[in-house]
Amino acid sequence: MDLVTGGADPALDQRLSDELDAWNAAATPGVEPARELTVRAGTGDAGDAGDDLAGGVSGWTWGEAAGIAMTWVREGDRGTGLGARLLAAFEDEARARGCTHVFVTSFTFQAPAFYERAGYREILRWEGVPSAGAADVHLRKDL
Repeated sequence: MDLVTGGADPALDQRLSDELDAWNAAATPGVEPARELTVRAGTGDAGDAGDDLAGGVSGWTWGEAAGIAMTWVREGDRGTGLGARLLAAFEDEARARGCTHVFVTSFTFQAPAFYERAGYREILRWEGVPSAGAADVHLRKDL
């Protein structure tokens, strides 16, 4: 058996995702498969030449849990409440899908305080990630 180390490998990522989805489905009978959940703010469709993305949230729901993978707001729109509106829309849809809690991670140089203001509480902190003086902060909010 050969081991190959490399960079980005979309085909491998898809295969791993498919295999894990099958394993997870077998381990959780009666629970609907994970579904992507996104909220975007701006004009136009993603990828269109006229796309003017102001911000967005991307994540998933699975059973009673929701997870936020990425949140971003354009620099000129930060501090306007747009991030809070995006987060609230994500949480509303997660609730509508039957979720009772949301998880998110944020580096200390990103926005853990933003999530804390929205009612998230820190449940884990990994110091030294991705470098000395920084930390990876894991947060949870009960919906």
